[in-house]
Amino acid sequence: MTLNDYIEQMSSPENEALQFITRDTNIHVLNPHMLSGQIQGRMLSMLSRMIRPRRILELGTFTGYSALCLAEGLTDDGNLLTIEHNDELETTIRRNLSLSPLGKKIDLVIGDARKELSNGQWTMDNGQFDLVFIDADKREYSDYLDLVYPLVPVGGWILADNVLWDGHIIDPAYDRDKQTLGLRAFNEKVRQDDRLEKVILPLRDGLTIIQKIL
Repeated sequence: MTLNDYIEQMSSPENEALQFITRDTNIHVLNPHMLSGQIQGRMLSMLSRMIRPRRILELGTFTGYSALCLAEGLTDDGNLLTIEHNDELETTIRRNLSLSPLGKKIDLVIGDARKELSNGQWTMDNGQFDLVFIDADKREYSDYLDLVYPLVPVGGWILADNVLWDGHIIDPAYDRDKQTLGLRAFNEKVRQDDRLEKVILPLRDGLTIIQKIL
C-alpha cells in the first residue's frame, strides 16, 4: 500500500456519478491525469461547503468532475458557471453533468475563458462570484486572475490548480516551457499582491487558496 492509497482509504469516497466519470475519462479521454480525482475532489467539495457560495465560476471544465464537486457546496438557490475551451468535450461534459442532480445547477459554456469574461455577459447581469476555480490554460493564469479579481467580492475566494506543475515550477530544465513560465508568473503575481491572502497546498499538483481582502 502506498501513502496515497492510505489517504484515499481514510477519506470520503467518490459518489457513483464521480466514480463513473473517473472510469470513463481514463478509458476514453486524452490526458486523463487532468481529472481532479478523489482526494482533490473531496477537498474542492469541502472548501465549497465551508464557503457556501451562491455563485461559482470555473475556468476549465475538462469532463465535469470538479464542477460537480464544487457544486456540492452551493446554496439551495446557487449555480455554477463553467467555461471549457475544448468543444470536442461538450457531449461528454453534458452527459457527465446529467448523472447528478447537481448538474441542473451547472451552466456550461464552450469558448475561450478570456473572451467570455472580457465581454461581460456572464457577470454584469448576475452579480459577483463567491468562489472561482482556475484550472484552464496555464499560460494564461495571470490574465485569468486580472479578469476574475473584480468579479469576486471582498471576502470571496479564488482557487488555482496545478500551481506546482509536477515540480517543474522550480526545475531549471523547464525555464523555456511556456506553461511553466505562465505558472511561475502567476505564482509571483499572487505573492506580490497585498490585496490577497494566499497559501499553496502541496495537494496533487499544487492548489493555491486565495482570499480577496481588499
